[in-house]
Amino acid sequence: MSKVVSQDLGTQPIGKLLIKQAVPASIGILVMSLNILVDTIFVGNWIGPNAIAAINVVLPVSFFIAALGMAIGIGGSSIISRALGANNREKALTTFGNQITLTLLLTVSLVIPGLLFVDSIIPAFGGKGAIFEPAKIYYVIVLYGIPFLALCMMGNTVIRAEGKPKFAMYAMMIPSVGNLLLDYIFIKILGYGMYGAAWATTGSYILCLAFIFWFFLSKNSELKITDCFYKLKLPIVKEISSLGLVTLARQAVVSVTYLLMNNILFDFGGETSVTAYAIVGRMIMFALFPVYGITQGFLPIAGFNYGAEKYKRVRETIMTAIKYGIALACIVFALLMLLPEAITSLFTTDTEVLEKTPPAMRWVFAVTPIIGIQLIGAAYFQAIGKAKPALLLTLLRQGIFFIPLIFILPKFYGELGVWMSFPISDVIATLVTVYFLHREVKLNLLPKEID
Repeated sequence: MSKVVSQDLGTQPIGKLLIKQAVPASIGILVMSLNILVDTIFVGNWIGPNAIAAINVVLPVSFFIAALGMAIGIGGSSIISRALGANNREKALTTFGNQITLTLLLTVSLVIPGLLFVDSIIPAFGGKGAIFEPAKIYYVIVLYGIPFLALCMMGNTVIRAEGKPKFAMYAMMIPSVGNLLLDYIFIKILGYGMYGAAWATTGSYILCLAFIFWFFLSKNSELKITDCFYKLKLPIVKEISSLGLVTLARQAVVSVTYLLMNNILFDFGGETSVTAYAIVGRMIMFALFPVYGITQGFLPIAGFNYGAEKYKRVRETIMTAIKYGIALACIVFALLMLLPEAITSLFTTDTEVLEKTPPAMRWVFAVTPIIGIQLIGAAYFQAIGKAKPALLLTLLRQGIFFIPLIFILPKFYGELGVWMSFPISDVIATLVTVYFLHREVKLNLLPKEID
């Protein structure tokens, strides 16, 4: 990549730039979400509803380990964006090399005990009864591929930090398309069942990593793998860790949430309730793709301009991203309120699941229009390197408020209380985020603006 491309983050009009960054990110997330969605549809129709629940049990474990790569990627990419904004290429290269080393060391060290204690981990995350055996099959095979996924997640964020959103989009599309093709071959044609679903997933991670490896060896990248500094540097590791902790904490909370939800819902309604949650969870990943795309596009723009001390552009980026996020979330909200029954019927023909899932879906997405505010607010502090408020705001929605609510509300409303916890926690978290973001703009951006 030429230097001019990264500098575009500090010169082009914000609206145009955000669209340029967010559209490829949204497409990549859409394809990845479609992969998860269609994969679930394939598994539900070709293997059975318990297979959907089994994958939902495995996801928090595998995604938490893989999230180390994402955490290291986002933490390091914040440094890289600001370093490129300040024309400090050596720091950018050192950061990237340290990201690669850290990702490999940490993920491999967690995969090993993850495989050794599989019989204890699966039941702890809700893999009980008829769910246990298919969950174990899927878990073991997918865990072999987790280091590949972690490297993919890390590399993808760095590609975006370089100002190359289209290549980041390709990196997200390749494993998605690959997984669906392999699903069809392994499950439908060869009849391998859960083994086929697992190997299709692991194979897709390997395909993705091959593409990312090619990108960082090619002339498309400014941060060549061959030029990187792989020896760990304590100051860089500390900075990556402090910022990456935000992402890791978020994924840790997601994993804990899956653990609690699977167990609580299993106690209320057995495998049927766990399957309903699995379907709703897939829709959370899929339906909010445009809002997540805006958030991903926002990060490098905010980080670069903050590093370049262009504070007026930073404020404009915040406001533009929030406006776009709200508009897109309103469209998502309308569709989900109107079509939950039709959506559920894509996954299964099981009458109990078809009855239980639509009302749950309506509750979970009841305040979708405001979610973009919370996501952009938390992302802003991460982009500019302020780890503590970023960590706090990231944990609000799915941790600090949500987890207590899923213990309190079911005592009064039963299983309905579990679903009610989603919109209530979203509203409270958004209000707190608005307070912090307004305070940051008023005290730290407006006084530094230079027209």
